[in-house]
Amino acid sequence: MTVTLPDDPALLSLDEGQLKLEIACALFAWGRVSRGVARRVAGLDSLAFDEELFRRKIPTWTVEMFEQDMAAWESMRRE
Repeated sequence: MTVTLPDDPALLSLDEGQLKLEIACALFAWGRVSRGVARRVAGLDSLAFDEELFRRKIPTWTVEMFEQDMAAWESMRRE
């Protein structure tokens, strides 16, 4: 995929890697892509991407994910 951006002065200070990271974090934060897809877009390994999400205060778990984890834990505990 190729994306063409205007030669706007506000974008000139960002290199390709920085733009990819911005796009990846935004897409993940908006719930449009998974963490794995976003990490690949950013070109980072899992730990580095998670650290970037943490730095930006972007949560990696939703309330629904937490509730699913808790339900699974309860199910295992009862067995």
